[in-house]
Amino acid sequence: MAGPTPKITSSCRTATPLVKSRLISHGTLNSVDLQQTRRFFEEALGLEVLQHSPVGLLVRLGSDHTYVVVETGQVSNMTLYGHNGIDVGSREEVDRAHADLEKVKDEYGIRQLKRPMDQHGAYSFYLQDRDGNWWEILHGRGRGYAFAFE
Repeated sequence: MAGPTPKITSSCRTATPLVKSRLISHGTLNSVDLQQTRRFFEEALGLEVLQHSPVGLLVRLGSDHTYVVVETGQVSNMTLYGHNGIDVGSREEVDRAHADLEKVKDEYGIRQLKRPMDQHGAYSFYLQDRDGNWWEILHGRGRGYAFAFE
């Protein structure tokens, strides 16, 4: 089944949006088993994790943007295109991370581990964790996509 035809969009920016937004504060991720998810986030991805409820974690890295991770007992239906990006310091770090994760993918329940490649101005690879969430490990332009807004 083919997706929508790509097209250039027109800005709809307005001085009076319906919601007076200040910042994007968080996103939400599924977890099948909160302890296993926490272990992967801390040991493999190096994320800062705080448990804020019996079924929830708060996760962040390098900024105030936070993911709320909720133990649903179900695998996420996130697609690769809906992934979360984690920046590393160099192309070599991307390759090292990929090699290290390849060695422990069964231990951490990594469902899929794609090969590193150059794409959209970054060198990266994708992985799908045990919970079905997709991650992109990349070396790009320093502050993620902030450059595009400057």
